[in-house]
Amino acid sequence: MPIYEYKCNGCGKDFETLVMGSYVPQCPDCKSEDLARQMSKCGFVSKSAGPGGEMTTTTSAGSSGCAGCASTNCGSCSTSTIG
Repeated sequence: MPIYEYKCNGCGKDFETLVMGSYVPQCPDCKSEDLARQMSKCGFVSKSAGPGGEMTTTTSAGSSGCAGCASTNCGSCSTSTIG
């Protein structure tokens, strides 16, 4: 069940929504179906042992997948648009 990000071509609102099956998303503000799907940001954490055996961590912190959210942990978000 993918969550997609959209920009409404009618009113310009950016939003994200869960898309299942043949569901056609609508803008939550103006109800338009004239939408442009946006490229989603992704986040990752990679841990590996360095040459001396020390653990190193690489992260994409600082770019959240949620519009308007500064968190780097999606589990901390309490303002889900799913529903």
